[in-house]
Amino acid sequence: MDAQGRGRGENIDPADQWVLNPNTGEYELRLSPSAPQSPIPAPRGPRNTGAGNPRARSASPDQAPERPGRASPERETPGRDVPPQRRRRGAPEEPPGRRGRKPAKGKKAKKVLLWTSGTVAFLVLATGVGGYLYLEHLNDNITSVSDDGASTGGFKKDQAINILLIGTDKRTGAGNEGYGDKGSEGHADTTILLHVSKDRSNATALSIPRDLIVDIPDCPTQQEDGSEKVIPGSTGARFNTSLGQSGRTPSCTMRTVTELTGIKPDNFMVADFNAVKTLTSAVGGVEVCLGKDINDPDSHLNLPKGTHRIEGEQALAFVRTRHSVGLGGDLSRIELQQQFLSSLMRELKSNDTLTSPSKMIKLAEAGTEALTVDSQLNSINKLKDLGMELGKLNVKNLTFTTIPVVDNPAEKIKATVVLDESKAPEVFDLIRNDVSFTEVKQQKKKEAAAVAARLKGEKAPASEVRVRILNGGAPAGSAQSTLSWLQVDQGVGKSENAGNAPAELAKTTLEYAPDQADQARRLADILGLSGSAMKPGESVTNSQGLPAMTLTLGKDFKGAGVSLTPPDKAPDDIKKSTADKVVCAE
Repeated sequence: MDAQGRGRGENIDPADQWVLNPNTGEYELRLSPSAPQSPIPAPRGPRNTGAGNPRARSASPDQAPERPGRASPERETPGRDVPPQRRRRGAPEEPPGRRGRKPAKGKKAKKVLLWTSGTVAFLVLATGVGGYLYLEHLNDNITSVSDDGASTGGFKKDQAINILLIGTDKRTGAGNEGYGDKGSEGHADTTILLHVSKDRSNATALSIPRDLIVDIPDCPTQQEDGSEKVIPGSTGARFNTSLGQSGRTPSCTMRTVTELTGIKPDNFMVADFNAVKTLTSAVGGVEVCLGKDINDPDSHLNLPKGTHRIEGEQALAFVRTRHSVGLGGDLSRIELQQQFLSSLMRELKSNDTLTSPSKMIKLAEAGTEALTVDSQLNSINKLKDLGMELGKLNVKNLTFTTIPVVDNPAEKIKATVVLDESKAPEVFDLIRNDVSFTEVKQQKKKEAAAVAARLKGEKAPASEVRVRILNGGAPAGSAQSTLSWLQVDQGVGKSENAGNAPAELAKTTLEYAPDQADQARRLADILGLSGSAMKPGESVTNSQGLPAMTLTLGKDFKGAGVSLTPPDKAPDDIKKSTADKVVCAE
């Protein structure tokens, strides 16, 4: 079934079940005017989470056995199609008249936030305000597929977060027959890598062009019967073929992103066309701006110049149009989608949405019905936890940008793009090093100044620097090649190869005792280390029994003589926009 009508009555609007009790001043869930209060509908049974059938259920509603306490059809209010009274499996029966929760005040923006990736993928991130009792019901809406070991194992509250949002053009759901490729298994039509900083002060949404030429790695993939099949990779392929084609699942898109950017996503989320239609309708539409008239017969978008509020089919047409904007290609469409997402974020963060139980319930229903997540993010509570982290963000510090690319030089008729090698690596480094694309907060500036101070002061002569070199995740042979370079080219004769480190490190570090600070500054200058790589601590004893510093080469090590100082801000020539700005599409 499509995302709009799976297992529910055709005319049921869950938001209509929440009413204000004038006697208590609280919102209550009611199934009919005659019923004082009804429990929240319980989950409708586990869903098939096999990769090959993400929308299947274990049983149809017609096969479900009758539950004790279920209202009979003849007792329901005539003319109103509402779900029967149900209670959670194993839970004691609740007395009639139990009151629903009153929406919390003063915690709106912190308690609830929804994200979407436009054409695309999105995350329903909470129902905390006025909808906590609805969580168990929403669990049954969520579909999950295996991450096949391609993720980090899931986001963590004390670390930076990387979520891969994938929109597929597979034609599923009523009314979508006119979109996508007929008979296709779908592609990664629109993909965004959402990076949220460790301190939650900023985020970057990095769009990945569907026509970008990449290498798709071999992809171990769980099959419907639980077995694993390795789907062969391919070189020089369009990025969008990392999903759907040859049996590839979202985990393969995740592996492709890791291969491309060096950033391993924590989780992924996937949605089809219904995500845009149902979410925008649930929120009451979003405002978009056009700098010119657009009449695109391919996407079915027909709007005059100016500001418009769009939802449903019109919203889908807006994010899918490309021939009538910019240069008429996918890159122009990406800019349109980023404008749409910025507007949606402003709408979702507005008081009109956050203080409306009706809107919040509609959004929760719409989101979870159209959402497919990885197996590490397969419950509403996990989504809620993620939403609490994302809820700390301010839209002015959410930056949209696109991987820098250039036309494929191998093509006479330009149809695909390749990485702009002069710019793309720096963008990837910014995200890997958790650098904001917006202005850094004053507190972060103070912290950065304190770290930078480690590099200031006198530097010892290179001949006095005594250091042991360990390989902590760098390519094999890196410790020895660095030793040779330091001794022969840099005059650091008091150095030695100490073999492999006890554990791998993401970043290269230099640990030193207080009385070795001048040596540390000299070695940092030679290696191109940042202040954050310098770790004041204790000295160690080298093979001659003398105190020495410890240089551990991490996974970020690129070779002897290659600077390891990460960028501290986004370059000025990278095209970007923030979610708080209104941009009109041309």
